[in-house]
Amino acid sequence: MEVKIYQNSNGDEPFITWLESLRDETTRLRIRKRLRRIEQNNLGDAVSAGEGIYELRMHFGPGYRVYFGYSGPEEILLLVGGDKSSQVHDIQKAKHFWQDYKRSMEL
Repeated sequence: MEVKIYQNSNGDEPFITWLESLRDETTRLRIRKRLRRIEQNNLGDAVSAGEGIYELRMHFGPGYRVYFGYSGPEEILLLVGGDKSSQVHDIQKAKHFWQDYKRSMEL
């Protein structure tokens, strides 16, 4: 499966911004390792968050989450990340980014 990163009209990549904001290098490496498993078609613990958004759950630290949508049959688009404490807000952001992405694909 191909993993892509959402980029808004300003060129910002909210997922990368979030990932780079994590202070602990070990945490960043664990998240990247999980994303590499997705490339090998091993999605793991992922559930629907509604409106075409999925939540990839990671059971370490504060409960990290990565939000994504399926941008093709064998392709996911990473939208944003967060943790359990910011889950409601992160899902709202992910839905906004997903709608923005879909609008941009209609042009």
